[in-house]
Amino acid sequence: MNRLEKKLPPVLVVLIVALMMWLISLTLPLFTISFTLRLVMVTLLFLLALVIILAGVFAFKRAKTTVDPRVPEAASELVTSGIYTLTRNPMYLGFAMSLLAWAIYLSSAWSVLMIALFILYLNQFQIKAEERALTKVFGQQFIQYQAKVRRWL
Repeated sequence: MNRLEKKLPPVLVVLIVALMMWLISLTLPLFTISFTLRLVMVTLLFLLALVIILAGVFAFKRAKTTVDPRVPEAASELVTSGIYTLTRNPMYLGFAMSLLAWAIYLSSAWSVLMIALFILYLNQFQIKAEERALTKVFGQQFIQYQAKVRRWL
């Protein structure tokens, strides 16, 4: 296990990345797009992200299992229905989409690179650890689920 695994709550990682994106937008060139179009794009993308995140959270709540990503071994049920038929990580997908909405709002193409770093970080230090824990808890059931549903999309 890596020392960075599951140390930072993903929401904190989102906030750190969003701050870095804002700092990048202050120093590097911006793209030009009308404010109205930008606002429509940001609103629609953020609302979609919010729906995806909440679908994941509500599915966990319905199953009466933990939503805390720092303790995946505390999961009492493997959720594989609803949004979880499309992605194994809807909350993280929604976070990434929210960051994309933020990049569009900032008009900063360069800040989009931070979304890639966000995804790489989560894959390496959060998701892989979660997957190991879920394999220990649910065994073949989780392995079969992994084979059917992609990590992101």
